[in-house]
Amino acid sequence: MSAVTSIRPLKLVAVTGAPNSPSKTETLVNAILAQLQQHIQVDVQYIRLSQIGHLLNGAARRDLLAEEVQSALDLIEAADALVVASPVYRASYTGLFKHLFDYIDQFALVDKPVLLAATGGSERHALVLEHQFRPLFSFFQSHTLPIGVFATDKDFENYQVVNPLLLERIELAVTRAIPQFLFASKLKVNPTIHDDFEIKLHQVLATQPHSVFLQHVQNLNFASSNTIATSFVNT
Repeated sequence: MSAVTSIRPLKLVAVTGAPNSPSKTETLVNAILAQLQQHIQVDVQYIRLSQIGHLLNGAARRDLLAEEVQSALDLIEAADALVVASPVYRASYTGLFKHLFDYIDQFALVDKPVLLAATGGSERHALVLEHQFRPLFSFFQSHTLPIGVFATDKDFENYQVVNPLLLERIELAVTRAIPQFLFASKLKVNPTIHDDFEIKLHQVLATQPHSVFLQHVQNLNFASSNTIATSFVNT
């Protein structure tokens, strides 16, 4: 399978709003991350509300929060991209999930790509991604990726994803996310190559699915395109 590498790994932060661990929500995020790591280099930081939720304590200001929570907020704000997920409680993400993001700086997530995911008891909750998650991250002016992942209880057994249709959905969401993630990680081409190539590459990263991007890099008709393709695409 082809893989793309950048000068540095993508700084990705995964946030799960489940109050308990293990959880189906964490399982879903793990499956998304595993699929992503098959394709690009990723430096993953994991923030679990099951671990730090009890430290939120209703603090009125960010500087009153426990150090663990402040560190989690710093990681979110410094990330290139986010994968966020929560179980559905009362038709929305958990209160702990919202409470954490209440402390995020209003402009810290501008233009960051965010892959949305959620778990619920049945398909009745599937629109939570559109009606709850997307408006929250629209407030932050984040770039919520068009394909999210929703899973129900029947998609899991013993905290493992067992539904092949869900695995296909995860693969599709990740494939469509990769160009945006690579663009967010400020992927750079060899500086000895003409700037036109970098402009062209960034345009492709911003608009094309992963497979199309790979083919495009291989087919670009610049004098040194073979050298660049070799440095970015390992077959």
